Amino acid sequence: MKILKILTISFSLFFAFSCQEKNTDDITNLNSVKSTTGELTTEEVSYDIDGKTHKSFVAYQGDADQVKPVVMVLPEWWGVTDYTKKRARKLAELGYFAMVVDYYGEGKTVDNPEEAAQLSGEFYKVPINARLKFDKAKAQLLKFDNADYNKIAVIGYCFGGAQALNMARLEDDLKGVVSFHGNLMTGIKPKNNDVKILVLNGAADTFVPAEEIAAFKKQMDSAKIDYKFIDYPNALHSFTNPEATAIGEKYHMKVAYNKEADEKSWNDMKTFLTEIFK
Repeated sequence: MKILKILTISFSLFFAFSCQEKNTDDITNLNSVKSTTGELTTEEVSYDIDGKTHKSFVAYQGDADQVKPVVMVLPEWWGVTDYTKKRARKLAELGYFAMVVDYYGEGKTVDNPEEAAQLSGEFYKVPINARLKFDKAKAQLLKFDNADYNKIAVIGYCFGGAQALNMARLEDDLKGVVSFHGNLMTGIKPKNNDVKILVLNGAADTFVPAEEIAAFKKQMDSAKIDYKFIDYPNALHSFTNPEATAIGEKYHMKVAYNKEADEKSWNDMKTFLTEIFK
C-alpha cells in the first residue's frame, strides 16, 4: 500500500551479493513443513534472520527433480496472507517454482492499515533491510533441486510491487520483475542492467498519481531501462485482491477489486514470464 507520502526515505549503503553460484553459507536453520495434494506440493520454509524465525511459503508441481524457473512473490503490506499463497499456487500450476517471501518474520499477517504501515514503513526508510530479507529468502531456494537458481523472476503486490522494483535495481542476476499496483518512486534510482520490468497499474489508482507515474517514466527512460508500463482503465489500488473492496469499505480507503483488470494483468504477467524465461 502507498505510504511514501507519510514517510521520509533514507538509506546510505548497499552491499554486493552474487547469485550466479550457489552458496550454502546463507542457509540457516533450514526447516520445512510439507503438504502434497495431487501433484501440487506446498511447504513452509523456516530460517533465521538476526534471531527471528522467518517462514516463507513454497509451491511447485511435479517431481522434486523437475527443474523449474523460479518466481518469488513479494506480498502486500498485510504479510504472507492466504491471498499471496493462492498466487503462489497459481504460479505453480503454470509450471513455476513459487516462493512467497516473509518480510515480517513468523509468517506474520496484519489486518489493519496502521500496523501494516508501521511494519512495511521500516523497509522504505531502510531499503537495505528489505534486500536482506529478500536475499535470505532467496538463499533457501538452494535447498530445492527443482528450483532453477539461474532463472529467477520477482512479482510483487502494492508494498511488494515497490520492493520488486527495488530488487530489479539491486539484483543484477534477476531475469525480470513485475509490479502489480505498486509504489513507483521507491527511493532507489533505476540501474541500467539486464533486468526487464513490467509495471501493471490501475489507471484510477489515487495512491499512484499521474505526477508519480511521469517521474517514474522519466527516471526509467533516462537510465535506459527495458520496461513496459500498462494502465488498466477504471482500476483502483489493490485491483487484483478479491478482498480489497471490503477492506476499502471498512477503512474508508480507495481500494477495490477489479475482475477485468485482475485477469488482464495476470495474463500480461504470464506473457512476460514466458518471454524472459526463453
